[in-house]
Amino acid sequence: MKAITKQTQSVKPADVEKKWHIIDATDLVVGRMASIVANILRGKHKPSYTPHVDCGDHVIVINADKVKFTGNKTKNKVYYRHTGYIGGIKGVTAEKVLEGKFPERVVEKAIERMIPKGPLGFAQMRALHVFAGTEHPYDGQKPEPLDIGSMNRKNKVSA
Repeated sequence: MKAITKQTQSVKPADVEKKWHIIDATDLVVGRMASIVANILRGKHKPSYTPHVDCGDHVIVINADKVKFTGNKTKNKVYYRHTGYIGGIKGVTAEKVLEGKFPERVVEKAIERMIPKGPLGFAQMRALHVFAGTEHPYDGQKPEPLDIGSMNRKNKVSA
């Protein structure tokens, strides 16, 4: 009698079907939204998830300038960077970034820090498209709306 064996199925890059999702980030909590988007970019929401293959979907985030932080993070959270010179560490608060020229960088950095570093992570980050306003050039892809605010009551800040 032959024994029944189970084999783990590993998806091949040619077999991956990528979808497009659109997320309206108005009044969403940054960290909660970023963790959901990072899982979608990696493909962990699919039953055919394979860690070494880019099987994630494309994600469009609109209204990234209207995201919210909980507590006092707007004033206390500092984004650091280094100029490369001795003592050249610079910091800017989240409030200044959101009011500045590129407010979508708050969302980009939050998601980027949840994706693994390396060639696969860089490829997955190329599937992220963040816009400060409501306009985006990807209407032809027919993105499916994803309502993160209704998934959990803590995902949305009620004013």
